[in-house]
Amino acid sequence: MSPDLAQEAPTDGGRLLRTLTAFRATGHSDMAFGGPVVDNGTAVTITGLHSAQTRALQGLRVRSGYGLGGKALLMGRPVSVTNYYDARGITHQYDGPVRAEQLETVTALPIVVDRSPRMVVYVGHRAQVVLGDVWYDAFLPLVRRLEREIAVDDEVRRRVGRLHNLGHVPAPAAPAEVQLTRADLRDISDELADLATLVEDEALRARLEQVRNRVEHGRSPAPAPATRRAPAVPTGLAAREIDVLAQVALGQSNREVAASLGLVESTVKSYLKNAMRKLHATNRVHAVRLAREAGVID
Repeated sequence: MSPDLAQEAPTDGGRLLRTLTAFRATGHSDMAFGGPVVDNGTAVTITGLHSAQTRALQGLRVRSGYGLGGKALLMGRPVSVTNYYDARGITHQYDGPVRAEQLETVTALPIVVDRSPRMVVYVGHRAQVVLGDVWYDAFLPLVRRLEREIAVDDEVRRRVGRLHNLGHVPAPAAPAEVQLTRADLRDISDELADLATLVEDEALRARLEQVRNRVEHGRSPAPAPATRRAPAVPTGLAAREIDVLAQVALGQSNREVAASLGLVESTVKSYLKNAMRKLHATNRVHAVRLAREAGVID
């Protein structure tokens, strides 16, 4: 994994807060905090706090091998201490910010993707607590889910980077009126369709589909000769299924389609599922393409 990619962790405020909330609840702890691995894996920056009493830990940079989080980062596995201030297995240059939060028992859990640490999440108790194997095991689903999310983020960034390289035309190489070839645009459209299937977030998936729709309309404005146009084929689509596909083609999410057509979201999902089945489509983007090729939507 490239160093640049290793710097990119899901540290946006919303997702990090959800992560810390889930870890704190699972551990029945008093506080959770954490942040991304930075400086090519040599440090952790605390960028998120949940249920903090002060701001003492905000922005703290923990070096690999130092303190509890630095030890977890170095070893690539969870590390815990029951009495933070008397613990002999860690260094103590970060005692001040920890003491400001009155934390006693603290655990640091590294999030590792492709053998590279990407985040460290801490959970802390303001009393000394003996933690058993069952307590540690409860975090495994959260850790695995977060690792998968980061891996998907990496793949999305990699593919978007590839699309950027594919679509880049150096200024001196071509006059302004020269556009990408239809083959280039088709490759970009296909790549965006694949990306949409990787993303679980509905809003982000809708944005990708919207971009793909713009790419589709950005193909050569000259219509193909009539002799080369594929004839419309019967699809058996109901009128309402076509209405739903037409809205999806505009990049709308299921919720937005429901609002546009005056339906409930579950009904939209049902229409879309039926349309995909009739078109033999693998996903909603594929269904839109097949519907366009069949001439049932623009």
